[in-house]
Amino acid sequence: MSSDVPTVSETKANFLQAYKRPIPSIYNTVLQELIVQQHLTRYKRTHRYDAVFALGFVTVYDRLMEGYPSDEDKEAIFRAYIKALKEDPEQYRSDAQKLEEWARSQTANTLVDFSTKEGDVESILKDISERARSKESFSYSRFFAIGLFRLLELADATEPTTLEKLCAALNIDKRSVDRDLAVYRNLLTKLVQAKELLKEYVEREKKKAEERTGPQTANEAVANCLGEYLYLGL
Repeated sequence: MSSDVPTVSETKANFLQAYKRPIPSIYNTVLQELIVQQHLTRYKRTHRYDAVFALGFVTVYDRLMEGYPSDEDKEAIFRAYIKALKEDPEQYRSDAQKLEEWARSQTANTLVDFSTKEGDVESILKDISERARSKESFSYSRFFAIGLFRLLELADATEPTTLEKLCAALNIDKRSVDRDLAVYRNLLTKLVQAKELLKEYVEREKKKAEERTGPQTANEAVANCLGEYLYLGL
């Protein structure tokens, strides 16, 4: 790694410097893992930013942060995270939105036939296909796989054969995509379970507090307990 490429520690420090408020542990643990993965991808010699990668990250981030206590903080964390990687959060959001809007207007057939059509998104996909074929300026990643799946999801074209055709058209190894999508689904399952446990914890503590002190004081007690649970990882 050349001297002008930051270390993982420097990227993580940039993130913490840009967003100084505490992040609940249920979210922060995953965020820290993601930023390490993304740093390693971001600074690979063959990596080049593309809109499918952006869509994949935005999809992961938004699903991870569902239910976050503050929408304003959620967006501030997003901006701090992307800027820590020396990239543009507005570009991530706008590119992801462009691909989402395009995918909603596609079918399974039109999605995989992008090479025969003209348009902004079609040009993006053609460029990815050419770079992936040459392997000189393309670096496959888990975020890219999730971006592909999101395109299929929005086009209501999630049949395995459609994914296979799209991977072939993009010169991407479907086995890698299948593996990474399995990891992604497992992550989502764990997040749902963790958030359910948190919900049960809050309800249980509120009931206990109401029995002791009444509804109003109970709400305050639960807020305190919830803060400890979220921020300290209890």
